[in-house]
Amino acid sequence: MTLQEFAQAATAGHIQAIEVISLEGGFYVLQARLAEGLRPIRGEREQVLQLRSTTEVRAVLAEWASLPCELVQHCVHDEICASHPTAVAPLRVPLSLERRE
Repeated sequence: MTLQEFAQAATAGHIQAIEVISLEGGFYVLQARLAEGLRPIRGEREQVLQLRSTTEVRAVLAEWASLPCELVQHCVHDEICASHPTAVAPLRVPLSLERRE
């Protein structure tokens, strides 16, 4: 889903929430939660949008600050070594999209 498609879906009320996935190396990627499942948000070149900070996340999503948003941090072991022998649920923290001054 491109950012433009995301905007159209959000305006139509199809976006249930936004997930900001924190990745190793200080990157964040966005996923839109819809009734049919999660969809990654892509940039203009159809590549998954990679953001460098929560400030940049807030700037990109400022227009949709009213949507529920969660910062999702997976287990570091899962990121580095694939999967953990015992499933560890990702940490989910509510993230406000309101701009910070």
